[in-house]
Amino acid sequence: MFVVDTNILVYAADRSATEHAVCRSQLESWRAAADPWYLTWGIVYEFLRVITHPRVVRRPWSCADAWRFVAALRAAPGLSFLIEGERHEDIVDEVVTTMSDLRGNLLHDAHTAILMREHGVRVIYTRDTDFHRFPWLEVRDPLR
Repeated sequence: MFVVDTNILVYAADRSATEHAVCRSQLESWRAAADPWYLTWGIVYEFLRVITHPRVVRRPWSCADAWRFVAALRAAPGLSFLIEGERHEDIVDEVVTTMSDLRGNLLHDAHTAILMREHGVRVIYTRDTDFHRFPWLEVRDPLR
């Protein structure tokens, strides 16, 4: 069980990225397997924001094309989405009170990390080193 972060999706989608081949191959293997893996809706929206942004990717996608990419992922047999449950508020409270450096852009990653904690998912595939700040996560970079 693991979560795939936005940057891996972007690299898998963006053929001009130097990371494209490795991330695309990895994503395709996850899509084909029945083993459980996860996204969050926040990750999906961030993917849509990044892949359609003309100042972030060389050839920005239309939102419709980006959504079709997400739809293809959603058809994967092992993919599910982590959503807030009954314990979410308590876990947010615990994390906010124990991690004094939470602020700004780190809060988006904190949301993902909190959802992972709530659902007992420890592994995240990402190139974002900020996830190392969450001690309950095991961060894996598919390019290392």
